[in-house]
Amino acid sequence: MQTSENLVTVTETAVAEIKKIAQEQGIENPILRIRVVPGGCSGFQYAMGFDEEVGENDAVTEVDGVKVVIDEFSAPYMKGAVIDYVTDFMGGGFTIKNPNATGSCGCGSSFSCG
Repeated sequence: MQTSENLVTVTETAVAEIKKIAQEQGIENPILRIRVVPGGCSGFQYAMGFDEEVGENDAVTEVDGVKVVIDEFSAPYMKGAVIDYVTDFMGGGFTIKNPNATGSCGCGSSFSCG
């Protein structure tokens, strides 16, 4: 496990939503895993979900009791990314602003890296 305070930034709004979802699911110490996986029309997409443990080579960012873990493959693609939760008249959802993404598809569900 590597503590990587600067790998990603997690906003207060995102932390609050992660805690809310974890509480609804009965998870006391939330570990949110974010992965970059091959897929989508631009090459890569994000996968997010709660995990039960932190892997030996995972990068860890901890904010207000929430651990966000990123695996070794995904870490270079996620460096400098900002994880946020936004709401609008259609509802809400997590967003990832990633400075490493050089392009995205029209629907916004996948991205490419240089």
